[in-house]
Amino acid sequence: MTITNDLQPLHEAMRGWRQHLHRHPETAFEEVETARFVAEKLKAFGLTVHEGLGKTGVVATLSSGIGKRTIGLRADMDALFIEEKNTFPYKSEHHGKMHACGHDGHTAMLLGAAKILTEKPNFDGTVVFIFQPAEEGRAGAKRMIDDGLFERFPVEQVFGMHNFPDIPAGHFAVRPGPMMASFDCFEIRVKGRATHAAMPHLGTDAIVAAAQIVNALQTIVSRTVDPADSAVVSITQVHAGNTWNAIPEEAVIRGTYRCFKPSVQRLVGEKIGRIVDGVCAGLGVAAEIAFNPENPGYPVTFNSEVETALATQAAIAVAGEDGVDLRPTPCMGSEDFAFMLQEKPGCYLWIGNGPSRNSCLLHNPHYDFNDEILPTGSAYWVKLVETVLPAR
Repeated sequence: MTITNDLQPLHEAMRGWRQHLHRHPETAFEEVETARFVAEKLKAFGLTVHEGLGKTGVVATLSSGIGKRTIGLRADMDALFIEEKNTFPYKSEHHGKMHACGHDGHTAMLLGAAKILTEKPNFDGTVVFIFQPAEEGRAGAKRMIDDGLFERFPVEQVFGMHNFPDIPAGHFAVRPGPMMASFDCFEIRVKGRATHAAMPHLGTDAIVAAAQIVNALQTIVSRTVDPADSAVVSITQVHAGNTWNAIPEEAVIRGTYRCFKPSVQRLVGEKIGRIVDGVCAGLGVAAEIAFNPENPGYPVTFNSEVETALATQAAIAVAGEDGVDLRPTPCMGSEDFAFMLQEKPGCYLWIGNGPSRNSCLLHNPHYDFNDEILPTGSAYWVKLVETVLPAR
């Protein structure tokens, strides 16, 4: 693995930044202190900094040479509503919140790259550093776009990176096409007629209907989606009733579905509606369906060919050919960087966080970002800029 000499002395500083952010996690659109920390570092590096985009987003720009081309590099900043169970000195000080997905590390790696590129700008053009809020289910990327991100900073291409446990530390994985799945959630309210549990014939049973719906929804992937495509439909909540001897008036079903094609995403949504309507008609109950009732669904994270080739070239330059997996299995998890990829061609790749032993899995209360990969991630960003915007 090749790490530039400039990044090794910076390693301890990045470790300190990362652990500071880990100790002070902030969740979606509340990243006030995180954004202030990031903005202060960027200003100290000598960058032009713009704050408040997408509420708590931070954007910095750096130009070198006479080139007119502009690229965007994005890191996410938000934490999760998870109570941390680690015991190390820098564990979360905010009750019920922790960096359980490594966004603290993503932020530190991009800050490190910004510092190196500022000190040694071996490129020709403009780099836009995008520090994004609210990736975790709140579509902060879309919020920044709606707030004029790409009008104010008209990048030609945009790139993202996420750590991934069980990929060897400091290795990379990338592929063109779908990298992460779409994300949609749904809520089904089944409305019947309440009655005494001993006299079910006098009512219409919302619970029985809900049970039939849950079972029927499992046929969507196995009997509607083309077997050559991938999709998953999962029921994650069922709520009904509050006593033993009464059939309730309402049952609520909540769940999610994930796909790798927009056409499959539309198909699954339409099929959910048909199944609910059919079951309810047959059992004499009514239902209301709400898709993505609290937040927008996420599109497929789709890497474009040209930008993936550039990212691959940079990753190989840093980690070597044996350190880059060019055929990873796409992940059914979702990523709101997909909104940026709908606006601009780009590439999203994974950097290995090392083994997931001791429950070091994403969104796990024992998770921790691997500080040893900080220089590797920053080196990738630097090499990517030099690859896409070569110096004259």
